[in-house]
Amino acid sequence: MSTTAATTATPTALVVVDVQNDFCAGEVAAARFPGDPARLARVAERTATAVDRARALGVEVLFVRFLGDEAHQGPAWQRRDAALGKRPKCLEGSWGAEFHAALPRPDEAVFTKLACFDAFLDPAFEPYLRSRGIQHLVLAGVFTDVCVDSTARTAFQRGFHLTVLSDCTASLHLADQDILDFMAKVYGARITDLADERPFVLPELTTATARAGQS
Repeated sequence: MSTTAATTATPTALVVVDVQNDFCAGEVAAARFPGDPARLARVAERTATAVDRARALGVEVLFVRFLGDEAHQGPAWQRRDAALGKRPKCLEGSWGAEFHAALPRPDEAVFTKLACFDAFLDPAFEPYLRSRGIQHLVLAGVFTDVCVDSTARTAFQRGFHLTVLSDCTASLHLADQDILDFMAKVYGARITDLADERPFVLPELTTATARAGQS
């Protein structure tokens, strides 16, 4: 007999985090990413594929963007940037702030983070999820160890189930597998990829699965 935590009918949304030009394409993205910039291109392409699959299946797609203008930055953010010589990215109205590869349709919701990491800091984000009855978030985008993790952390604490598409994200500072393992262990996130035939379906939790997680 199974112990059910969630069923396959759990209302789900694909959340696309910060797939914007300054993070995924061009000189700014290439200069700050420690790995091969081609990796960012692949992540953006895979995220666009995830968006297409979600739409085809009737899964709602939500887009989150970052705006880093100095006017949006708090004192600590400004001090950090001054100390580290960081320049603002994704300036409002610039090419760098535009979405890359995966573009929202007119009928899809877009949420904005003003010089912050966590999508829940857009005051409209959580109320929108609640109004739509969404309980399960599938995360894609960049960066795994920054904005994706920040959003996942709050989502877990606010009661949302989590899936992370590992081939639709990349880490900036930490090893990819380390941050994915962390999210699985601490937030209970399911880590999968687009090879999964049902990446947007939250599997039923059985007693056997629960015991395996404790081993």
